[in-house]
Amino acid sequence: MSKIALVTGASSGIGWATATALSAVGYDLIICGRRAERLAELSSQVQTKTHSLLFDVRDKDSVINAMDSLPAEWKNIDVLVNNAGNAHGFSSTQEGNLDDWDAMIDINVKGLLYVTRSVIPGMVERGTGHVINIGSIAGKEVYPNGNVYCASKHAVDAINNGMRLDLFGTGVKVSQVCPGLVETEFSMVRFKGDSDRSDKVYQGFDPLTANDIADIIQFMVTRPKHVNLSDVIVLAGEQVSSTMVNRQ
Repeated sequence: MSKIALVTGASSGIGWATATALSAVGYDLIICGRRAERLAELSSQVQTKTHSLLFDVRDKDSVINAMDSLPAEWKNIDVLVNNAGNAHGFSSTQEGNLDDWDAMIDINVKGLLYVTRSVIPGMVERGTGHVINIGSIAGKEVYPNGNVYCASKHAVDAINNGMRLDLFGTGVKVSQVCPGLVETEFSMVRFKGDSDRSDKVYQGFDPLTANDIADIIQFMVTRPKHVNLSDVIVLAGEQVSSTMVNRQ
């Protein structure tokens, strides 16, 4: 019987690449996102069976209803990849946009919790499973104008560590991947469609790609049961911190 992986934020970037990588090693997929046409496109490209769930992770009722709607054959989830997340805005605390703050806390923190709470009881009951949380280098340090985004990713780091302690002895693994600069839609969203600002983030060096992160996740889930990569920081070769990048 094939194993099942649920990936949030699967309609683009790291989520899309992760779904593809997990399908390549035999996982059937529950792909979650807000863009139905993108999920349909992903479903047509992967090698295994898929089931799409259309919801916004920040909407608690939508998450619960979507998870409750899963057919019986899709309920035994073996791997949960909490990938959905965003940065919104790049302002100082004194000039911050309250709606941006709400969006980051609701998606990056509360959304992760809503999905996790819906999945892990089944893992505990079966005595097996693997939760992988996508954090960030911003969850390990703080940079100017990163304030609330960094806080939200510090929260993911704390939740990941707390979850691993809470699930001690249950047979459920908990892991985190903390990427540095990955060239995806991330900066375009942060800068609200300003392509000039977004493009500059990735200029002058070779940033990480979504596939680089997906490769790490694929490696994590294919380790033997006695091996858990609990916390992985991955940076581009020319990046040593959130703000220090050797650009040519």
